[in-house]
Amino acid sequence: MKRNNNQKNICLLVLLMALSWASCKVDKVLPVAESLKDVSGSWKILSATRNGTDLTKLTDMSKFRIKFDAAGNYAITNPVPFVIAKDGKYSVDDPNYPFNMTFAPPSGAAATTGFNYPIIGGTRQFTLSFSPGCTRNLYVYTLVKE
Repeated sequence: MKRNNNQKNICLLVLLMALSWASCKVDKVLPVAESLKDVSGSWKILSATRNGTDLTKLTDMSKFRIKFDAAGNYAITNPVPFVIAKDGKYSVDDPNYPFNMTFAPPSGAAATTGFNYPIIGGTRQFTLSFSPGCTRNLYVYTLVKE
C-alpha cells in the first residue's frame, strides 16, 4: 500500500511539473513602432520661464510665432528672447525619440536645446530648455500649435 502511495505521489509530482512547465510559455511581444515627431506648423508660446520665474507676466510674448515646415526650415515672427533670432534650418537628434532640437541659421553658430514633445490635456505641446550665454540662466519655453 505504501508503494502505491509513493507511485501516486511521484505521478502527481510529475504531472504538476509538466503543468508548471507548460504554463510558462512565453509569447512573442511584437515591438510597437513609435511615430515620427512632426513639428510642422505654426507654434506660439504657452509659457516661458527663466530660472522658474514666469516671463509671460513680464513681457508680451503673445505675438511670437515659429513656423516649422516638413523640409526642415523654421521662420520666426515677432521675435522674443529665444534660442536663436534668425530663420534657418532645424533638426532633431532622433525623429522617433527626440531629446534635442538644433536650430541652424544660414550664418553663425547653431544652437541645440533640450526637447520634450508631450501631449497634455489632449493637446500636443513641445518644450525647449536652453541657456543662451550664461549657463546659470535656464529658460524653458512651452509651445502649442496654432
